[in-house]
Amino acid sequence: MKSYYLPREYGGEGKILYIFSVKSLIYTGVGAFVGFFINILFNMFGITKAFIPLILIFGGIGYCIATLKVPNTNNFEITRKTGGEKIDEVIKRWFLFKMKHGKVYIYDDNILDDNEEAKSEK
Repeated sequence: MKSYYLPREYGGEGKILYIFSVKSLIYTGVGAFVGFFINILFNMFGITKAFIPLILIFGGIGYCIATLKVPNTNNFEITRKTGGEKIDEVIKRWFLFKMKHGKVYIYDDNILDDNEEAKSEK
């Protein structure tokens, strides 16, 4: 009797415990810290009962940014262009784009054609 190698897909096994990943924990912690900082600002104005809700809300926002993906739909321009990508990667690309002052560099395709012609002449 012959034995055959059956490849296994390992990507789906970690999805059950994805909520406990290091990335989601870091983003949740940063979000909770932002909520804690905003609570300090609220305490300066006399609002003292917003401590737990602020930390939970901003921690939840941080968790959602780390784990959720942009929906893939054609209804809106942003979802048409970034559908299926993780939200934090979209935010990182947007931030880097704004750091370059909105410049996009487009290279001429003829550069490759010129190099190929030079090689064929030699």
